[in-house]
Amino acid sequence: MPAGPAARAEGSPLVVVLDPGHGGPFPHDGAHGAKGLVEKSIALQIAKRLREQLEAAGATVLLTREDDAADVSLADRARFANEANADLFVSIHCNSMATRHDRAVTRGVESYFLSPDPTDAEAKLLAELENGGPTAVPVPKTGNAVSGLLADLALGQARNDSAALAETLHHSLVKRTGAPSRGLRQAPFLVLSATRMPSALIEVGFISHPGEGRLLAKEAYQDKIAEALAQGVRDFAAHVLMRRLLPPTEDARAALLAQRSEAAKERSERMGPQGGSLEHKASAQTEAGSGPAVTAPNPAAAPSSPAPGDTAATAQAPSEAEKLGATAATPIATPVAPPASTP
Repeated sequence: MPAGPAARAEGSPLVVVLDPGHGGPFPHDGAHGAKGLVEKSIALQIAKRLREQLEAAGATVLLTREDDAADVSLADRARFANEANADLFVSIHCNSMATRHDRAVTRGVESYFLSPDPTDAEAKLLAELENGGPTAVPVPKTGNAVSGLLADLALGQARNDSAALAETLHHSLVKRTGAPSRGLRQAPFLVLSATRMPSALIEVGFISHPGEGRLLAKEAYQDKIAEALAQGVRDFAAHVLMRRLLPPTEDARAALLAQRSEAAKERSERMGPQGGSLEHKASAQTEAGSGPAVTAPNPAAAPSSPAPGDTAATAQAPSEAEKLGATAATPIATPVAPPASTP
């Protein structure tokens, strides 16, 4: 079993595994929206845009799937992240509602971290749908078992860091897109329970909402989501992992492409044909209309993260979802590594 992120040598590049939710043919393609919108495609498009953003900042980024040919099992997604010795894992999804009324009015961003106790009935139902049914939720609820799980997740620290990761990504996404915040939540997602690094599952919007669904299909809005999540990853790396990202050299970019190709080949040979493991979301069943890049420790004191559910910044941002349109994205400035401290 590969070592956890804490064992990574200081100064090595940040390794991020992105997990585009679902994949493969119906019923493993996720939620459906109007005019042929499908969750698996939107999630993959956003994941690839996010990969470009993070690689430009100096991270090594791997995807659990590169296409829609087949659904990758939840266990294989987590195993892939563990074997890559990833520093963090982000699963990208689109949300959905089942009834006609709820589909017409419900929109916004939800962000999740692992817990055996869901925030509410909605979080419980979502986890069951993503996991493949109520009997598939494996996270135990007894204190001793949870302690054992935490010990396995990088000696317990990964679970605490997962909450911080979800919070940081959520705050950045709401601030950048102007989408309504539906809060930071917790639920027993199987794909998160099997990872050994800080992990979060992000529902970037409701594909079932007529306006937000159209936004999710727009390239400009997908860029906004990718930029927001990239900024969140960089904030988390700097403030929690205490590491700054720097742009890679041209040689590093070429080595990264070769590494990605080799990793994809090895994953394909190991996994082979994939069976379906994810259930279609409820709405679809009712109606559908680098080589080593340089990083450096951050000796500065870490600023505090925004409080969960804090949407003060959102009030200042124009609501893209209400405008039902997207503007050109503004590039995110890459953080500059601080000078080495004098002994």
